[in-house]
Amino acid sequence: MRPGTIFTHLCAACIVITLAKQPLLEDEVRRAQWHLQFLEISNAQQISTGDGVTVAVIDTGVDGTHVDLAGAILQGTDTLNGENNNGWQDRDGHGTAMAGLIAARGHNHNQTDGALGIAPGARVLPVKATNGIDLGVEALPAAITYAANHRATVISISLVVGNNVGGLAEAIRAAQQQDSIVVAGVGNKPESLRVGAPANIDGVVAVGAVDRTGKHAAVSVTGKEVLLCAPGVDIVSTSINGGYRTGTGTSDSTAIVAGVAALVRSRFPNLSATEVIHRLTATATDIGPPGRDDECGYGIVNPVAALTADVPPVARSGSSSAATVPPVTPTPPATVRAAPPTGGPRLVLVIGVAVAVGTIAVLAWAVLGRRRRRTG
Repeated sequence: MRPGTIFTHLCAACIVITLAKQPLLEDEVRRAQWHLQFLEISNAQQISTGDGVTVAVIDTGVDGTHVDLAGAILQGTDTLNGENNNGWQDRDGHGTAMAGLIAARGHNHNQTDGALGIAPGARVLPVKATNGIDLGVEALPAAITYAANHRATVISISLVVGNNVGGLAEAIRAAQQQDSIVVAGVGNKPESLRVGAPANIDGVVAVGAVDRTGKHAAVSVTGKEVLLCAPGVDIVSTSINGGYRTGTGTSDSTAIVAGVAALVRSRFPNLSATEVIHRLTATATDIGPPGRDDECGYGIVNPVAALTADVPPVARSGSSSAATVPPVTPTPPATVRAAPPTGGPRLVLVIGVAVAVGTIAVLAWAVLGRRRRRTG
């Protein structure tokens, strides 16, 4: 495997939190997850928890021994080192954080302590494609292929590469043909100034970030490819060594959207990937000019509306695979509001800064559409 591909995972500022052995601190972790209340996740989880859905997390691996991830992590693989392991080796912590945002289940008898994911009923397939520093030329395409071949109907990618390495677009196209939804982050400023691969590849759900007030986050890259936004500032999730981490960047918003996609796939198992993406965009809470814009695409992902709204089937024109967004009968959508102030967990901090390089988007409901843009 040849290392050295230009890439980054999309955490502009990450704080790894080592949890002291005090239950009160574990309670604070849950309260610090402001994005759960912001997105009305408790209401969404009364309708769907993601049961029966496999979400691939292509990242630095996942520490499946974390108490909040017990029972949520499948046996995966390592496409970076070519080793026949299960993908549970994560020395960086980034992949474990993404897995937690998607499927963390909390712990203790009532599951109210620790971190909670968007789709705690889903299972995570860990695919290690980077060690946090290097990404092999073939590692990312191989990871996508592995995920699709192992029945991951949602593939979450919180990293970007500088170009279409090793047949990346071809691997994504093949995954889409297997009805997988590929979700990727657009990248972070100032390291990235435009959306890069894999987010800028046709059919990929390109995700930006908003802050606690529901406004476009300053760190989030903008561009014509952006499809949706989700919370991406001060996001608390699981980390390695039984700890927790606070991150800011489009890594976090990407994993959150992947979790919402899992909720929808579980609630509507007969919908194609194209229709699921269409449901996510058609029910998003528009926060900019009416319609799509370059900051947040169609708006902030709205889990409750995506699970309950009357969404007409995607409209197609002739033989084109490009979809148009028909009107939606709202249920009504959740109101965008500032998250209540939360004191961050009183924990021991080990600060690490990770950079972000831009990435993503595409008219996402066109899962099998033609390539629109690629940046080198």
